[in-house]
Amino acid sequence: MATYQNPVLDADFPDPSIVLAPDGYYYAYGTQTKRNGLILNFQVARSRNLVEWEYLGEALPDKPTWAATSQRFWAPDVSRRADGRYLLYYSAQPNDPAAALCLGVAVAEHPAGPFVDSGQPLLAGGVGFQDIDPMRFVEAGTRRQLLFWGSGFGPLRVRELATDGLSFAPGSVAEVIVPPRPAGQAAYGHLIEGSWVHYRAGWYYLFYSGDNCCGPDASYAVLAARARHPAGPYETLAQARGHDGTILTGNARWQAPGHNCLVTDAAGQDWLLYHAIDRRQPTFDAINDEQGQSRRVLLLDKVSYDADGWPWVGTPSTEPQPAPFS
Repeated sequence: MATYQNPVLDADFPDPSIVLAPDGYYYAYGTQTKRNGLILNFQVARSRNLVEWEYLGEALPDKPTWAATSQRFWAPDVSRRADGRYLLYYSAQPNDPAAALCLGVAVAEHPAGPFVDSGQPLLAGGVGFQDIDPMRFVEAGTRRQLLFWGSGFGPLRVRELATDGLSFAPGSVAEVIVPPRPAGQAAYGHLIEGSWVHYRAGWYYLFYSGDNCCGPDASYAVLAARARHPAGPYETLAQARGHDGTILTGNARWQAPGHNCLVTDAAGQDWLLYHAIDRRQPTFDAINDEQGQSRRVLLLDKVSYDADGWPWVGTPSTEPQPAPFS
């Protein structure tokens, strides 16, 4: 049996998202970084088996005019549109450094890019960094497109997209799906972000992350909620079980695991692809130090489901593990 061992990509590759393309490759995307002295707006890598990754480089070579001076391009999410083109949703600081972060969207013919921005923010004018971490989800059957996002001590939200995915549907409004919990009330619930929705066995599962992603005191973890409909209402694992609601926390080797995406292998097994800080090499020559220069590398672990259907990962694996089926 084939095995693998974490990390699956031993380089700074934060906030990963993933898409399986018709060419048989999984494409993964990561937040802006510095690599070999060069700044990459959005990273892209590809793999046939989720374990061996080929680094491809830059997915968004040209910054949009509305964020041309920014070095804060975060949390890319790529998915395939019905016409075969690829949509890249992301967060960016606009040219005004005092303005709130915005959501943007770009389009490409190929999953590796180059992606070209639509020309204006998808969502602007918010508060602080509440409008970050987008994720597009397409509902089976209806083909309705929903965008999930949220952070900045605000709630996780969802709103319907227009058919082309480049704007929100006319008349649609943002709905709160998970509110933040009051500071000090519970670990991981005050700052929540990194939404990822996955359908399985009649449930829409919302995987998200909580607390501090970066720096020497980083304490990130992955949490879960679920609903019978993609836009909710969602029940969190914390509400269902009366504990902190985490499904993945750190250990002696891996600090602050989180901001995951989820993929199902050819055998129907779900896998969590996420970042974590390697305590053996926690920092690197980052673009700036606003996130503590944390070096967040790419990890992979299997998702299990209990008798009630709630997901569980536990803690990042440190020893060789059976590999995904490809």
